[in-house]
Amino acid sequence: MKQQIVAGRNPVIELLKSSNEVEKVLISKSASGEVIKEILDLCRNREIYYQYVPEVKINSLTRTNHQGVVAITALIQYYQVQDIIDYVFEKGEEPLLLILENVTDVRNLGALARTALGLGVHAIIFPKKESAAINDVAMKISAGALLKIPVCRVENLASTIKDIKNNGIKVIGLDGTASLFIHEANLSGPLAIIAGSEDEGITNPTIRLVDELVKLPMNAELESYNVSVATAMALYEVNRQKLN
Repeated sequence: MKQQIVAGRNPVIELLKSSNEVEKVLISKSASGEVIKEILDLCRNREIYYQYVPEVKINSLTRTNHQGVVAITALIQYYQVQDIIDYVFEKGEEPLLLILENVTDVRNLGALARTALGLGVHAIIFPKKESAAINDVAMKISAGALLKIPVCRVENLASTIKDIKNNGIKVIGLDGTASLFIHEANLSGPLAIIAGSEDEGITNPTIRLVDELVKLPMNAELESYNVSVATAMALYEVNRQKLN
């Protein structure tokens, strides 16, 4: 898929009414009127992320008459979490899911996708808000992995985690304050691993939802690993246990 910028109120409405994947919609802070309300309703109905921005931001994206609105189409196709889970179980396999919270760096996202594909992850899941965009940089860093591994963007991460657990999938969170090392945990069976950013890690509301928190071995002089490195270490341990 090729990413496109669609500018103008009516063109954006037509795009939102189509079946095309839309990454996000940007609306000028000064834009108003019934057409803007219709655009907002369409975004909400399709669960498409939208954001009010200064008009200078929109001007930097296009030189056409944008009327205060642009939509950016997606580079990839997004999937539903439940569809992935059902498909993996139907194949007779145990799902291995990677959930990303507060990962906003596109380079980290690309590196994570590449590692996830190499270590057998069935899908990457992250919220629509406060997450890195899948753009040209992420695609390049992933070395094509983002075109090969299913990606799911969700409206509500907490609800998604609960749904995943209802499918009999164990949810483990990576957290440096955990009392249990990852190699001490039982990582067999259907599994979802949650990783957060280096700055914030996974949030307290998410921590309360996980089945178990685990940490990685780390020298006391180091404050934290890069999220892509930490996730690679965790996924390697999952694969090591499954092979033994």
